[in-house]
Amino acid sequence: MLDFDLAPLYGVETRRLNEAVKRNIRRFPPDFMFQLTNKEFTNLKSQIATSRWGGTRKQPFAFTELGATMLSAVLNSDVAIDASILVVRAFVATRNIVSNMPVNEIKELQNEFQKLKEYVEDAFIDYNDINEDTRIQLELINRSLAELQAKNKALNKPHNPVGYHAIEERRKNKSV
Repeated sequence: MLDFDLAPLYGVETRRLNEAVKRNIRRFPPDFMFQLTNKEFTNLKSQIATSRWGGTRKQPFAFTELGATMLSAVLNSDVAIDASILVVRAFVATRNIVSNMPVNEIKELQNEFQKLKEYVEDAFIDYNDINEDTRIQLELINRSLAELQAKNKALNKPHNPVGYHAIEERRKNKSV
């Protein structure tokens, strides 16, 4: 989100938000925030129809989810303070859940994971065996089909006609 979009959410002016960011720039690494280039800003202005005499004149800061959350720690508005408190409480609650997990539950999860891993490995072994069996069966089927085609050609070979009518037919064909 851009600085002028986030400022109203935190209940501050855009310039105050940017001042707080500049005073605490070490809290905003590149994956938290970056500033738009001149070209990006020009493109943005043309898309949002910002006038020449009003609106933003400096390239705005763009904040990722991490940067937008970090803003709650550096801004001094009621909304920002409440958001910062919620972030800290959520972090501590998550840490407590993870660190206070009973040892037997961790062992149980490890055992379940090991069983799942073994099952998947066995399934891949079975899959490979099935593939080899299938390949052999297909080879046998192809060989049988080739033999049947050879027999079919031998059976469908034109035969020499036998009998009185056949002799008459040959005589007519020779005289023509």
